[in-house]
Amino acid sequence: MSPQSIELRRLYRQIADQLRSRIRTGEYALGSRLPPERDLALQLGVSRPTVREAVIALEVEGLVEVRMGSGIYVVAREPGDAARGVEAAFGPFEIIRARQVVEGELAAIAARSRRRSAVARGLREAVAQMEADLARDVMPIRGDRMFHLCVAQACDNGALMRVVTELYDERRNPLFERLGRHFEDSASWRIAADEHRAVAAAVDAGDAAAARAAMLAHLELTQERFAAAWAVEPELRHRAERRAA
Repeated sequence: MSPQSIELRRLYRQIADQLRSRIRTGEYALGSRLPPERDLALQLGVSRPTVREAVIALEVEGLVEVRMGSGIYVVAREPGDAARGVEAAFGPFEIIRARQVVEGELAAIAARSRRRSAVARGLREAVAQMEADLARDVMPIRGDRMFHLCVAQACDNGALMRVVTELYDERRNPLFERLGRHFEDSASWRIAADEHRAVAAAVDAGDAAAARAAMLAHLELTQERFAAAWAVEPELRHRAERRAA
Protein backbone atom coordinates (compact mmCIF):
# COMPACT_ATOMS: atom_id res chain seq x y z
CA MET A 1 0.00 0.00 0.00
CA SER A 2 1.55 3.30 -1.09
CA PRO A 3 1.28 6.50 0.94
CA GLN A 4 -0.82 7.96 -1.88
CA SER A 5 -3.48 5.29 -1.34
CA ILE A 6 -4.06 6.22 2.29
CA GLU A 7 -7.40 8.00 2.51
CA LEU A 8 -9.06 9.82 5.39
CA ARG A 9 -10.32 6.50 6.77
CA ARG A 10 -8.11 5.13 9.53
CA LEU A 11 -5.35 2.84 8.32
CA TYR A 12 -6.55 -0.09 10.44
CA ARG A 13 -9.92 0.11 8.66
CA GLN A 14 -8.21 -0.10 5.28
CA ILE A 15 -6.29 -3.17 6.43
CA ALA A 16 -9.50 -4.69 7.81
CA ASP A 17 -11.09 -4.15 4.38
CA GLN A 18 -8.24 -6.05 2.70
CA LEU A 19 -8.44 -8.95 5.14
CA ARG A 20 -12.24 -9.02 4.87
CA SER A 21 -11.95 -9.25 1.08
CA ARG A 22 -9.53 -12.16 1.35
CA ILE A 23 -11.95 -13.97 3.65
CA ARG A 24 -14.90 -13.28 1.34
CA THR A 25 -13.08 -14.62 -1.73
CA GLY A 26 -11.89 -17.73 0.10
CA GLU A 27 -8.19 -16.86 0.09
CA TYR A 28 -8.53 -17.35 3.85
CA ALA A 29 -10.92 -20.30 3.99
CA LEU A 30 -13.59 -20.83 6.58
CA GLY A 31 -12.03 -22.57 9.57
CA SER A 32 -8.47 -21.73 8.52
CA ARG A 33 -5.94 -19.88 10.60
CA LEU A 34 -4.74 -16.47 9.43
CA PRO A 35 -0.99 -15.96 8.92
CA PRO A 36 0.90 -14.75 12.00
CA GLU A 37 0.50 -11.07 12.80
CA ARG A 38 4.17 -10.45 11.96
CA ASP A 39 3.75 -11.96 8.48
CA LEU A 40 0.59 -9.98 7.80
CA ALA A 41 2.36 -6.76 8.78
CA LEU A 42 5.17 -7.50 6.31
CA GLN A 43 2.77 -8.48 3.52
CA LEU A 44 0.62 -5.39 3.96
CA GLY A 45 3.45 -2.94 4.67
CA VAL A 46 2.07 -1.70 7.97
CA SER A 47 2.94 -2.00 11.65
CA ARG A 48 1.92 -4.94 13.81
CA PRO A 49 -0.31 -2.71 16.00
CA THR A 50 -2.22 -1.68 12.86
CA VAL A 51 -2.72 -5.34 11.93
CA ARG A 52 -3.87 -6.06 15.46
CA GLU A 53 -6.45 -3.28 15.32
CA ALA A 54 -7.70 -4.61 11.97
CA VAL A 55 -7.98 -8.16 13.34
CA ILE A 56 -9.89 -6.90 16.36
CA ALA A 57 -12.26 -5.02 14.03
CA LEU A 58 -12.94 -8.26 12.16
CA GLU A 59 -13.49 -10.09 15.44
CA VAL A 60 -16.04 -7.48 16.51
CA GLU A 61 -17.80 -8.09 13.18
CA GLY A 62 -17.85 -11.83 13.84
CA LEU A 63 -15.59 -12.82 10.94
CA VAL A 64 -12.64 -14.12 12.94
CA GLU A 65 -12.02 -15.51 16.40
CA VAL A 66 -8.83 -14.88 18.36
CA ARG A 67 -7.88 -17.98 20.34
CA MET A 68 -5.18 -17.14 22.83
CA GLY A 69 -2.37 -19.64 22.61
CA SER A 70 -3.47 -20.86 19.18
CA GLY A 71 -4.04 -18.08 16.63
CA ILE A 72 -6.65 -16.18 14.64
CA TYR A 73 -9.29 -18.29 12.89
CA VAL A 74 -11.83 -17.49 10.19
CA VAL A 75 -15.30 -18.28 11.55
CA ALA A 76 -17.55 -16.58 8.96
CA ARG A 77 -17.34 -15.13 5.47
CA GLU A 78 -19.85 -12.36 6.10
CA PRO A 79 -20.71 -10.44 9.27
CA GLY A 80 -23.69 -11.92 11.09
CA ASP A 81 -26.95 -10.03 11.58
CA ALA A 82 -26.06 -9.41 15.22
CA ALA A 83 -22.47 -8.34 14.52
CA ARG A 84 -21.50 -4.97 15.92
CA GLY A 85 -20.24 -2.62 13.25
CA VAL A 86 -16.93 -0.97 13.99
CA GLU A 87 -17.57 2.75 14.24
CA ALA A 88 -14.52 3.70 16.30
CA ALA A 89 -12.89 6.88 15.00
CA PHE A 90 -9.48 5.84 16.33
CA GLY A 91 -7.70 2.58 17.02
CA PRO A 92 -6.62 1.67 20.58
CA PHE A 93 -2.89 2.10 19.91
CA GLU A 94 -3.46 5.48 18.31
CA ILE A 95 -5.35 6.57 21.42
CA ILE A 96 -2.63 5.37 23.79
CA ARG A 97 0.06 7.18 21.81
CA ALA A 98 -1.97 10.40 21.95
CA ARG A 99 -2.37 9.99 25.70
CA GLN A 100 1.39 9.58 26.09
CA VAL A 101 2.00 12.92 24.37
CA VAL A 102 -0.49 14.73 26.59
CA GLU A 103 -0.46 12.98 29.95
CA GLY A 104 3.29 12.74 30.42
CA GLU A 105 3.58 16.52 30.46
CA LEU A 106 0.45 16.90 32.58
CA ALA A 107 1.99 14.67 35.24
CA ALA A 108 5.05 16.94 35.29
CA ILE A 109 2.83 20.00 35.65
CA ALA A 110 0.93 18.32 38.48
CA ALA A 111 4.23 17.72 40.32
CA ARG A 112 5.06 21.43 40.05
CA SER A 113 1.63 22.50 41.25
CA ARG A 114 1.29 24.29 44.56
CA ARG A 115 -1.53 21.86 45.28
CA ARG A 116 0.59 18.79 44.57
CA SER A 117 0.04 17.27 48.04
CA ALA A 118 -3.73 17.42 47.57
CA VAL A 119 -3.35 16.09 44.03
CA ALA A 120 -1.21 13.20 45.26
CA ARG A 121 -3.82 12.42 47.91
CA GLY A 122 -6.48 12.27 45.19
CA LEU A 123 -4.26 9.99 43.14
CA ARG A 124 -3.76 7.63 46.07
CA GLU A 125 -7.52 7.57 46.65
CA ALA A 126 -8.02 6.63 43.01
CA VAL A 127 -5.51 3.76 43.35
CA ALA A 128 -7.31 2.64 46.51
CA GLN A 129 -10.56 2.56 44.50
CA MET A 130 -8.82 0.42 41.87
CA GLU A 131 -7.62 -2.01 44.54
CA ALA A 132 -11.07 -2.19 46.15
CA ASP A 133 -12.63 -3.07 42.81
CA LEU A 134 -9.96 -5.68 42.13
CA ALA A 135 -10.68 -7.24 45.53
CA ARG A 136 -14.32 -7.59 44.41
CA ASP A 137 -13.21 -9.07 41.07
CA VAL A 138 -14.39 -5.96 39.21
CA MET A 139 -12.22 -4.41 36.51
CA PRO A 140 -11.05 -1.11 38.06
CA ILE A 141 -11.99 1.26 35.24
CA ARG A 142 -13.65 3.73 37.61
CA GLY A 143 -10.54 4.22 39.76
CA ASP A 144 -8.29 4.30 36.70
CA ARG A 145 -10.40 7.04 35.14
CA MET A 146 -10.40 8.98 38.41
CA PHE A 147 -6.61 8.79 38.50
CA HIS A 148 -5.96 10.12 35.03
CA LEU A 149 -8.57 12.86 35.30
CA CYS A 150 -7.13 13.89 38.68
CA VAL A 151 -3.75 14.48 37.01
CA ALA A 152 -5.42 16.62 34.36
CA GLN A 153 -7.42 18.61 36.92
CA ALA A 154 -4.20 19.71 38.61
CA CYS A 155 -3.40 21.81 35.54
CA ASP A 156 -6.47 24.09 35.88
CA ASN A 157 -6.93 24.05 32.11
CA GLY A 158 -10.39 23.21 30.82
CA ALA A 159 -9.23 22.49 27.29
CA LEU A 160 -6.65 19.96 28.46
CA MET A 161 -9.19 18.43 30.84
CA ARG A 162 -11.55 17.90 27.91
CA VAL A 163 -8.79 16.32 25.83
CA VAL A 164 -7.83 13.86 28.57
CA THR A 165 -11.46 13.00 29.33
CA GLU A 166 -12.36 12.38 25.70
CA LEU A 167 -9.22 10.32 25.03
CA TYR A 168 -9.79 8.20 28.14
CA ASP A 169 -13.45 7.63 27.33
CA GLU A 170 -12.46 6.18 23.95
CA ARG A 171 -11.96 3.00 26.01
CA ARG A 172 -15.68 2.49 25.43
CA ASN A 173 -15.25 2.07 21.69
CA PRO A 174 -15.80 -1.51 20.46
CA LEU A 175 -12.18 -2.08 19.42
CA PHE A 176 -10.79 -1.01 22.79
CA GLU A 177 -13.40 -3.07 24.64
CA ARG A 178 -12.60 -6.22 22.65
CA LEU A 179 -8.84 -5.74 22.98
CA GLY A 180 -9.31 -5.37 26.73
CA ARG A 181 -11.12 -8.70 26.91
CA HIS A 182 -8.01 -10.42 25.56
CA PHE A 183 -5.30 -8.59 27.48
CA GLU A 184 -6.76 -7.02 30.61
CA ASP A 185 -7.33 -9.11 33.71
CA SER A 186 -6.81 -8.77 37.45
CA ALA A 187 -3.08 -9.58 37.20
CA SER A 188 -2.40 -6.95 34.52
CA TRP A 189 -4.48 -4.37 36.40
CA ARG A 190 -2.49 -4.97 39.60
CA ILE A 191 0.68 -4.23 37.65
CA ALA A 192 -0.99 -1.07 36.35
CA ALA A 193 -1.92 -0.05 39.90
CA ASP A 194 1.75 -0.26 40.89
CA GLU A 195 2.60 1.99 37.94
CA HIS A 196 -0.02 4.47 39.12
CA ARG A 197 1.53 4.50 42.58
CA ALA A 198 4.87 5.49 41.05
CA VAL A 199 3.23 8.49 39.38
CA ALA A 200 1.52 9.51 42.63
CA ALA A 201 4.78 9.26 44.59
CA ALA A 202 6.64 11.45 42.09
CA VAL A 203 3.87 14.06 42.13
CA ASP A 204 3.85 14.06 45.94
CA ALA A 205 7.64 14.56 45.96
CA GLY A 206 7.36 17.49 43.56
CA ASP A 207 9.67 15.73 41.10
CA ALA A 208 8.40 16.81 37.69
CA ALA A 209 10.92 14.76 35.71
CA ALA A 210 10.12 11.60 37.66
CA ALA A 211 6.36 12.18 37.33
CA ARG A 212 6.67 12.62 33.58
CA ALA A 213 8.84 9.51 33.27
CA ALA A 214 6.49 7.43 35.44
CA MET A 215 3.42 8.41 33.43
CA LEU A 216 5.17 7.80 30.10
CA ALA A 217 6.40 4.42 31.35
CA HIS A 218 2.91 3.46 32.51
CA LEU A 219 1.32 4.25 29.15
CA GLU A 220 4.18 2.60 27.24
CA LEU A 221 3.76 -0.56 29.32
CA THR A 222 0.01 -0.41 28.76
CA GLN A 223 0.66 -0.41 25.03
CA GLU A 224 3.10 -3.30 25.39
CA ARG A 225 0.52 -5.32 27.32
CA PHE A 226 -1.99 -4.82 24.51
CA ALA A 227 0.70 -5.78 21.98
CA ALA A 228 1.72 -9.04 23.68
CA ALA A 229 1.89 -12.04 21.36
CA TRP A 230 -1.43 -13.79 20.69
CA ALA A 231 0.29 -17.13 21.10
CA VAL A 232 1.27 -16.54 24.72
CA GLU A 233 -1.23 -17.73 27.29
CA PRO A 234 -2.15 -14.93 29.73
CA GLU A 235 -0.89 -16.78 32.82
CA LEU A 236 2.47 -17.52 31.19
CA ARG A 237 2.71 -13.89 30.10
CA HIS A 238 2.15 -12.64 33.64
CA ARG A 239 4.68 -15.09 35.06
CA ALA A 240 7.23 -13.68 32.61
CA GLU A 241 6.32 -10.14 33.66
CA ARG A 242 6.75 -11.03 37.34
CA ARG A 243 10.14 -12.59 36.65
CA ALA A 244 11.23 -9.47 34.77
CA ALA A 245 10.05 -7.13 37.55
